[in-house]
Amino acid sequence: MFRLTRTDSKNEDFRELIDELDEELKSRDGADHPFYAQFNKLDNIKYVIVAYDGDIPVGCGSIKEFSKEAMELKRMYVQPAYRGKGMASRILVELENWAVELKFRSCVLETGKRQPEAVALYNKNGYQRVPNFGAYKNDENSICFEKKLKPDE
Repeated sequence: MFRLTRTDSKNEDFRELIDELDEELKSRDGADHPFYAQFNKLDNIKYVIVAYDGDIPVGCGSIKEFSKEAMELKRMYVQPAYRGKGMASRILVELENWAVELKFRSCVLETGKRQPEAVALYNKNGYQRVPNFGAYKNDENSICFEKKLKPDE
């Protein structure tokens, strides 16, 4: 039975899943990996979802404050054996719900052209491509997205 648990970046299951994610990203990013890795530190991540199959951690995602209005999605990962089963979308929806509870109006994120599965996930879940932001502004391999979580009042 699958379940989602809210926690923070100190959670050991989350940290183990992030180690797996980082290994996968190293192979995809190649020589560019150190550039991206510097933006994926776990410091100051207070809002983490860990997905479990029974007691086994199989996926995760997190949000951190990007601006007064937006949360940034970070560290989305589902183990390969659990991909294609809707787990990433479930994690994503739970993170969006959490952001709404915290009074944020949108979620933003950066992913890469070398991660077509991630691009498809965000497109499928209503994210719109936006101009690259921050450190990714001039990075030709980065793709940035945003999703409005509730209408402007």
